[in-house]
Amino acid sequence: MQYSMVKLFDTTLRDGSQSENISFSLEDKLHIAKKLDEFGIHYIEGGWPGSNPKDVLFFKKAKDEKFNQAKIVAFGSTKHAKNKVEEDPNILALLEAETPAVSVFGKTWVFHVEKALRVTKQQNLDMICESVAFLKENGKEVIFDAEHFFDGYKDDPDYALECLKVAESAGADVLVLCDTNGGTLTNEVADIVQTVRKNVTAPLGIHAHNDSGLAVANSLAAVQNGSVHVQGTINGYGERSGNANLCSVIPNLQLKAGYSCIPPENMAKITALSHYVSEIANLVHPNNAPFVGKSAFAHKGGIHVSAVMRDSASYEHIRPETVGNKRRVLVSDLSGKSNIVFKAEELGVDLESDKEKIPEIVRQLKQLEHEGYEFEAAEGSLELLIKKLKNEYKNYFNLRGFRILIEKNEEDEIRSEATVRMTVNDRMEHTASEGVGPVNALDNALRKSLTPFYPEIDDMHLSDYKVRVINANAATSAKVRVLIESSDEKKTWNTVGVSENIIEASWQALTDSISYYLMKNRNGNI
Repeated sequence: MQYSMVKLFDTTLRDGSQSENISFSLEDKLHIAKKLDEFGIHYIEGGWPGSNPKDVLFFKKAKDEKFNQAKIVAFGSTKHAKNKVEEDPNILALLEAETPAVSVFGKTWVFHVEKALRVTKQQNLDMICESVAFLKENGKEVIFDAEHFFDGYKDDPDYALECLKVAESAGADVLVLCDTNGGTLTNEVADIVQTVRKNVTAPLGIHAHNDSGLAVANSLAAVQNGSVHVQGTINGYGERSGNANLCSVIPNLQLKAGYSCIPPENMAKITALSHYVSEIANLVHPNNAPFVGKSAFAHKGGIHVSAVMRDSASYEHIRPETVGNKRRVLVSDLSGKSNIVFKAEELGVDLESDKEKIPEIVRQLKQLEHEGYEFEAAEGSLELLIKKLKNEYKNYFNLRGFRILIEKNEEDEIRSEATVRMTVNDRMEHTASEGVGPVNALDNALRKSLTPFYPEIDDMHLSDYKVRVINANAATSAKVRVLIESSDEKKTWNTVGVSENIIEASWQALTDSISYYLMKNRNGNI
């Protein structure tokens, strides 16, 4: 059963940009706005034109873009108490942005009215009324953000409601109740929204912050009690602990609660949208994000995997494909036979004809994980391991020895050189190469030995290198785990090495990376 439409208001470009470590460029904002429009967002808040030149330029550029359905929104405050509304710089900046809709915030908490604005309660009501009325007279759709509404209501409910009524009488199209400090409990949100619904007739909205970890729950509660407009950001970006995460709000409303938010066919795009915005923001996407995270439908325990293979509903609340995600089965020291069989199928490795080898593969895997290996993030090394235990792996080269030289001279210049001796196709190769560090030098020497035999190695490169100390309490003699990500034009793969010696761990991961590439490339899989 479908209920009424809930309008989505995205403020990633404004509230989200206030998140620590986020700084969107003008082009970033335009790209994200286009993606939000394609996804089905109704309102896109582009910024505060009265606060900085970048936002002014964004609105100028946005006018030249074609948006299929989304309305671009300019954000600002009510007029200053000392200014005439028609001369107020902030109000005029909203008009100059030339957006079809504006979002204007006004104080509804007496504490803020008297302490922050330093005006009387009546002056604040006049500021709300005059600002909303003037913007309506100039043809704008006005979304009134009742700032600090829930705190204001708990402090002085009559005055908080009066602020809403004044905005409504001035023509506000939507009254948005803001939990600006993010400290309101979900039951309080539900009760207050119900009460407000009885006192005003204009549509209600919700703007929740996540300081108590309740922004998504509070947004859902507000909708279920009468709000028809929800504000939030992609991935929950925002100041302090962030805003309501639309990547959780939207699927919960539409898939669980039965509300209509976006075209049904667009729901499968939400994971891609989430990852796209995190890439633009240059932030690591959280693996454990509900619905859209890499681990949202990942299974590790053997009993879980066995059940999921029979019926995915046993340990999944929805089908991952519904939100554009996918099921993942992890392999670790918790793994059972089910994990290995599932993972082998995923990697394209046939275990059906070698069932008797599965127990040994599981045993070896658990032993290596106990020693510090981690195959969840190193599927290249995992596939090599399975192939070796199935006697289906060909050695493309064999190490005879390597040596690393690191020299620092009196000018503080550091020189790294690696010498490698290995047999390739029954031929001894002895090469040396320099690099910016010992691992780079080793990589260069290895490639120098192998490229005459396997020229395709020139098409692959190391794209990421991570070192993790496993047993930190062992200090400088601790084991380290090296994870290497390698890429060519078509594919990316990860390999792992573990040792008390970082060079040895790096060598394991490097050689696994090249061996995996040669195996897949020469079998026509890359």
